[in-house]
Amino acid sequence: MDFLRSLEPAETLDEDNRLSCALANGSRIVSLPGDPKTIRGFSAPALVIEDEAAYVPDEVYTAIRPMLAVSQGRLILMSSPAGRRGHYYEIWTGGEGWERIRIVGSECPRISPEFLEQEKKELGPLMFSQEYAGEFIEDAAPLFDDALIEEMFTDDFELPLALV
Repeated sequence: MDFLRSLEPAETLDEDNRLSCALANGSRIVSLPGDPKTIRGFSAPALVIEDEAAYVPDEVYTAIRPMLAVSQGRLILMSSPAGRRGHYYEIWTGGEGWERIRIVGSECPRISPEFLEQEKKELGPLMFSQEYAGEFIEDAAPLFDDALIEEMFTDDFELPLALV
């Protein structure tokens, strides 16, 4: 709403309330709750933006998909990473048909290098890499790291002579 009000000339709104607005050109912007039970039934949007998608429950993402069936609407997932789990991680690392745009903190002209350096000190290198460098990091204290788990699924190894 702040953005619409800042336009010159000011955008005329046919509807303006806490959760939605309607523009003079017929477009409508609606803020939906993050609950899969209450967003079901909303149909035919032209565009759905899932903000902070890495933090949105997978059930909400699943409930959003049918909304786009009739309208062939677009779905945009925007987020910084939040670990190596969930629909955002799965789509970013291997989903087909998605365009990926990655912008890190050092590429944003509104964030100073001094601020980023201070954040690295405060957050530590792992959390900094997730929050400002767009890296999907493992949970803070996994029992097994990803590389070790991946090695379990290889058949490229040699058996010890005692087993041959």
